Amino acid sequence: MKIGILGGGIAGVSVALALRKQGYTPRVYERRAQPSTMGAGVTLWPNASFVLKELGLLQDIEAIGGRPMTMRRQDNALGGLDIALLDRTMGYPTYTVLRRHLQEVLLDHAARAGIPVEFGHRAVAIELDAYGKAVVHFENGASTRPDLLIGADGRMDSVARKFVAGYNTPSYQGFVNWIGVAQGPDALAGDMAIQDFLGGERFGCVSVRPDLVYWAAAQARPLSEAIPAADMRNEVEDLFAEWPEPVARIILATPVNAIRLITVHGLEPLNAWRRANVLLVGDAAHAPLPTSGQGACQALEDAWHLARCLDSASGGLDEVFQAFAKIRATKTARLAEQGRVFARGLFATDPETCRIRNERAKASDPMHDVQVLAAEWGQGLPMPSCIGSTSVEGGGFGSLYRIE
Repeated sequence: MKIGILGGGIAGVSVALALRKQGYTPRVYERRAQPSTMGAGVTLWPNASFVLKELGLLQDIEAIGGRPMTMRRQDNALGGLDIALLDRTMGYPTYTVLRRHLQEVLLDHAARAGIPVEFGHRAVAIELDAYGKAVVHFENGASTRPDLLIGADGRMDSVARKFVAGYNTPSYQGFVNWIGVAQGPDALAGDMAIQDFLGGERFGCVSVRPDLVYWAAAQARPLSEAIPAADMRNEVEDLFAEWPEPVARIILATPVNAIRLITVHGLEPLNAWRRANVLLVGDAAHAPLPTSGQGACQALEDAWHLARCLDSASGGLDEVFQAFAKIRATKTARLAEQGRVFARGLFATDPETCRIRNERAKASDPMHDVQVLAAEWGQGLPMPSCIGSTSVEGGGFGSLYRIE
């Protein structure tokens, strides 16, 4: 079977690796001329580590990643999460990695597996031929007509999503993220932790090593005002000047050219992820907000499940697509909705709303939080998990996130 994958990011390359392990020979088409260095870092929770181990990548991730032991909110005043306990409960470790390092590992394994990754192939259109099969046309004049086309080309300019759904119009979510990577000669953070600070705005920082930290600073603002400043580090320094340590220290240790401003956009859930022989995965299918904490993790899960669906199907692509959607749709929709709920709570300014939010966080039970996350994130995967509620609304860990 000829398989083409649009997108050479986490979703696209991990799908290619998973399919190659099943004996398929996918080809990846990436719009950029070279591997992307966009984004800051990613937290790979235990469900992601399960997939990475299945793909044979976990040892490499261990070599480049950090092992956070806890998540703290405002110096523990609003609770947190015992990540070490979560890891033991789910049976796999949590890692923090720079996004570019994760991408390097994925591409290195793709090269070793003999998977072609064609850079400089920006898809501009997908159309059906006379036989009802999708043909992709690229900006450079090339085209391809695979038996199976997998759309892993992200949320913002997904040609595959436009083909499947008829549109691809992300909506602005009302806030921006400044993201950056800080590194210094001395420790920037006291321990291996994910730290989250709230106070009208939000600042979250994640240790890869004590001297290497990636971070995101968030502020609600109209899209018309979401314009990068000439000196973004100075803008962020001013905004968070009075915040507790290590916020100022981390911002100061970030090179100006290592800071980016992102206008956070979201997509409404789709009723279907496929059309003809085209299937969406990753952000093209179910893009969550950064506040979901599961974007990269769910892209990796897509890869593992799709390979299994292809390997076990006997009735053609329709059977594969139906099985894949049955497994993935409910879980990804729920996580995406939780991310939207958490985002709305971050920027609440009404005193009563903030009081209720904070009281709920303080009253959360750490063991219960771990059990809920283990059950929720482990759903659909053959890994240990606690039996418990699958609803996290109102939990004290609602600010867990990835930073990209």
